[in-house]
Amino acid sequence: MLQRLPTLVAALWWGSLTTIGFIVVPLLFKHLPTPALAGQTAARLFSAQTWVGVGCGLLLLLFSRSNRPQVSASIDQRALIFILGGMLLALLSEFAVAPRIVARENLALWHGLGTALYALQWLLAGGLLWRLAGRPGAGQG
Repeated sequence: MLQRLPTLVAALWWGSLTTIGFIVVPLLFKHLPTPALAGQTAARLFSAQTWVGVGCGLLLLLFSRSNRPQVSASIDQRALIFILGGMLLALLSEFAVAPRIVARENLALWHGLGTALYALQWLLAGGLLWRLAGRPGAGQG
């Protein structure tokens, strides 16, 4: 059972990115009365998503250093790159891009960059999930 934990955490990370970015935020802009209100709400959700990503990344890093070989063996060097890259992108979005969007500073540029960083984080989290779920013996035991 313990060997499945990294896969579950990666699934939480990728699933939360998918839900917030591709379902919830578009619905906010469709159903809230003003784009400004939708944008403020989306900013709070993206900020919360940052901490979900960082928390999942930290858990995965802890699993990679576990003294239980069945847990740590599932996280190889490439998976570590996906984890660290996803965490870095989340933190860059939160502390470098989001403040500029909130300040409405060159909005098109920073919104585009934020979207690109989010999409890259989504791809890294998805790649990580794919690696962990696709390893030999995954889902057994």
